[in-house]
Amino acid sequence: MTDSLRRAALDYHALPTPGKLAVALTTPAQTQEDLSLAYSPGVAEPVLEIAKSPEDAYLYTGKGNLVAVISNGSAILGLGNLGPLASKPVMEGKCLLFKRFADINAVDIEVEANSPEHFIETVAAVANTFGGINLEDIKAPECFHIEDALVKRCNVPVFHDDQHGTAIVTVAAILNALEVQGKKIEQMHMVCLGAGAAATACCRLMLAAGAKKEQITMVDSRGVIHSGRTDINVYKGEWARDTDMRTLDDAIDGADVFLGVSGPNLLSAQQLKKMAAKPVVFACANPDPEISPELAHRTRKDLIMATGRSDYPNQVNNVLCFPFIFRGALDVRAERVNEEMKLAAIEAIRNIAHLPVPDVVRQGYGGAAMTFGPDYILPKPTDPRLLPEVAAAVAKAAVDTGVARLPYPKNYPLAEL
Repeated sequence: MTDSLRRAALDYHALPTPGKLAVALTTPAQTQEDLSLAYSPGVAEPVLEIAKSPEDAYLYTGKGNLVAVISNGSAILGLGNLGPLASKPVMEGKCLLFKRFADINAVDIEVEANSPEHFIETVAAVANTFGGINLEDIKAPECFHIEDALVKRCNVPVFHDDQHGTAIVTVAAILNALEVQGKKIEQMHMVCLGAGAAATACCRLMLAAGAKKEQITMVDSRGVIHSGRTDINVYKGEWARDTDMRTLDDAIDGADVFLGVSGPNLLSAQQLKKMAAKPVVFACANPDPEISPELAHRTRKDLIMATGRSDYPNQVNNVLCFPFIFRGALDVRAERVNEEMKLAAIEAIRNIAHLPVPDVVRQGYGGAAMTFGPDYILPKPTDPRLLPEVAAAVAKAAVDTGVARLPYPKNYPLAEL
């Protein structure tokens, strides 16, 4: 990061008021009568109603439009385990995105926990305050156990965005890229470089979208995850293949798709040359991808390239997904976010990329032409259709699969913000 950009980032967070969040009132609080209704004695009435019927918390409080963004700071962005307090700017940023893109009120909670169990107990103890829980920046493999435990214990949706948000947007983009390249998910061979939370979730969702496990080769820092290895945990073991391949160089030979969720400059030009015709290359390490787009395009003229960065085409960004997943889930009071809801989000995101791009979106990107194809496989985060289309698809899937406690709302899709 340049000195000027670093200074701008620090000033953005510090000025004119430290942080990115504030609390706003939704009811009048000017007169003595207002205050008597807002607090004592009037507040006793909703208290008594909620005590009789806990579901009335959705009627008399902001619970139904409130999400907690919770982290232990053990895997902050690509910076590593810097602790809960250091994660606070990221968690505040996530809350900003919830409000900006889906009008969801969100609060950040940074948990000082000395073990996964301590973290689970803490989150479970406060979960009922909220309409949903967004877990963030928790390292693997603890994140798998933490999410599984909280999904079972909490009666509101729990969603680890580093896993599922990343997976939803990635799979939507891969499916569209394969379509552009004239390939099918049932026939492709994918190499996934990385074996953490995002990699595992992406590969699992690829299976739900139609791939078979034998089509996916996962590679970690020690090489191909194969059945002969004894140094892998149960989560990596899920992807162990009975194969003679041992290195990324072996695995990449003839691959249709490369998915990088690992680190910078780990895919060489020579390895890229070994991929099949019309390859799909997702180099999503941030800020420095597994291979630079410039080098990739010089090496292969027939590829589709995506990264996690906003300064290149085809940015794979969770913001295309998580605000709208929660909007749909909250609006039908879903108990959880299930696989069908994720797949519905994928299809909605995919479909938007096929449609003509609104002028307001193109103007925000310098008036650039955007048409479904090699440089446009995902909608832009500012596309106003994401909120109504993705939220509606998720809400309908929740109702159809029986995890919603409310019927599909009238007047859906939502109006844009």
